[in-house]
Amino acid sequence: MKKPFMTPLRRRTAVVLAVALALFVVIRLLTARGAAPHQIAGDYAEYESAVVTRILTESTERDPASDGGWRGEQTLLADVRSGQYQGETLLVYHYVGPLYGGPLSEGDRCTLLISTYADGTHTATVYEYDRMLALGAVILAFFLITVLVGGKTGVKSLIGLVFTVLCVLMLLFPALLRGAPTLPSTFALCVYVAAVSLTVLGGVTKKTLCAMAGTVAGTGFALIFALVAQAVLRVNGLRGPDVEPLLQLRQTGTPIRLTGLLAAGVLLSALGAVMDVAMSLSSAAAELREANPAMDRRGLFRSVMNIGRDMVGTMTNTLVLALFGGSFVVILTLYSLGLSPRQLLSSAYCAVELTGAVAGSAGVILSVPLTAWIASIAYGKVPAQGGMNK
Repeated sequence: MKKPFMTPLRRRTAVVLAVALALFVVIRLLTARGAAPHQIAGDYAEYESAVVTRILTESTERDPASDGGWRGEQTLLADVRSGQYQGETLLVYHYVGPLYGGPLSEGDRCTLLISTYADGTHTATVYEYDRMLALGAVILAFFLITVLVGGKTGVKSLIGLVFTVLCVLMLLFPALLRGAPTLPSTFALCVYVAAVSLTVLGGVTKKTLCAMAGTVAGTGFALIFALVAQAVLRVNGLRGPDVEPLLQLRQTGTPIRLTGLLAAGVLLSALGAVMDVAMSLSSAAAELREANPAMDRRGLFRSVMNIGRDMVGTMTNTLVLALFGGSFVVILTLYSLGLSPRQLLSSAYCAVELTGAVAGSAGVILSVPLTAWIASIAYGKVPAQGGMNK
């Protein structure tokens, strides 16, 4: 007999995802910042796409002192491909330096900074090489690899990834800029993203519910650890890197709350790893239950914990190495300065980065016993009743 398409599992999953989508729309409408502001009179700047059609002058050369980086300048003619000046050919200046990119050639796509003045005149300089198509190709290659290797599960993981990015960009950031409390908003978003991503991945099953519970518990402990750590080290979001523009934004009237940004960043960075651990351990518990239906809760807990302990080392290394990778240039710069251990360890930068790495790792580690305990209750045999949980 042919299995019906709309099984109870699919029905439950469809209902949950429909509710999640409706919630997404409602939150988006509540956090939307309204219509785009009208163009103000006077001087303003725009960033538009263009193609280089001709090199008029060029005085660029390699600089051995900059490890082979380019120096000099170019004068170009470029056809504008977007914006109000689309179709025009503009005289463009391109200033080349080791930190600002290399020279352009005819046919290269670039992004122009077009400055329009109150008297109607406008000038253009090269902002950067146009990487839109290249970025699209890189992302497409990543998607193809994920689908080819992961199959249907890979497709589901990509759906979860896209959904997570949309939630951060379209829900969390607008809410924070409107003055929403930083930590409750970020934690609620993490719970929401975990619930939807795990539902997309495995449907509404006992396994995914265990993973959701383990994720929420592990993320919550990461938050607690981050708050304690930043209190002990006397740092918060105001001491984070690149926070100065947000401070200026707040001083000009945007009600963003800055002090919680450090712990909020910890939550977001730890969420993926905690979800990975929670789902892996829940899947392991389900497989152990299938292989040995008579296994009681204590035995199942011990078995899942043994699996979890093997995961702790690698997952902790993942978060710590992500710190070194993301801040590689800054750490190398600090190392080159020959700072004393006391000077380095007393710096706010060290305290902020250490809080992020350690708190995230703590959340991952603590999610192991929490998920193991939840899964053992859900899947383990209850000795007093002598029955099995199905």
